[in-house]
Amino acid sequence: MKLSIVVPVYNEEKTINSILDLVEEELEKLTCIDGYELVVIDDCSSDDSKDVLEKRIRQKNNYTLLSHKMNSGKGAAIRTGIGVTTGDIVLIQDADLEYDPKDYATLLHPFVEGKADVVYGSRFKGEVSRVLYFWHYMGNRFLTFLSNMFTNLNLTDMETCYKAFRGDIIRNMTLTSNRFGIEPEMTAKIAKIRDVRIYEVPISYFGRTYEEGKKINWKDGVSAIWSILKFNIFTDRKRSFRADFNPF
Repeated sequence: MKLSIVVPVYNEEKTINSILDLVEEELEKLTCIDGYELVVIDDCSSDDSKDVLEKRIRQKNNYTLLSHKMNSGKGAAIRTGIGVTTGDIVLIQDADLEYDPKDYATLLHPFVEGKADVVYGSRFKGEVSRVLYFWHYMGNRFLTFLSNMFTNLNLTDMETCYKAFRGDIIRNMTLTSNRFGIEPEMTAKIAKIRDVRIYEVPISYFGRTYEEGKKINWKDGVSAIWSILKFNIFTDRKRSFRADFNPF
């Protein structure tokens, strides 16, 4: 099983080397995979993120570095990265240090057992979590609740970064969101697949403050509400996947 890790990056010069060190360390430990690739997308960072990445990748194998000429958002970076993946499983990894690659084994376990097509890592089922903003917590829970109402799923954390997909499913999905609306969009379109097997597993979470570089804000919450309505009500299955794609 080959694993593809997609890493969107925007102004993360202080954390990018640290997170990639942790990713590589964990990938080398995994016995359930026989190969991996890291697809890193610099979303036109205004700091030295791109320079740091270029220096690192000259010294490493299994990397693909892609760059946007203008800042387009996390969703756009994820879409760019997914488009060049070749792995049997595709996993999303943020470039900050909020999510711990030590959870990869947990995320991949349902795939290894042949039980899952999609796996979400839930911050609300995990054992270790940094205590931060109450209204962020309530916002996440509300957005997950609203998404669940339309998808008829019982997720606890729709907005999680840690999402892993069967490669053929995510590469055939017609994603359009540029910013954080990518999370409800992927969830809505996954739910449109008949008999899709979705698992949720506990992960740890070490959230950042705004002073430490957190980027999401209330405007993204409003946008997420619109995305939930748009992709669940106004987007049918024919527009969710490539016309010739039949997963099951």
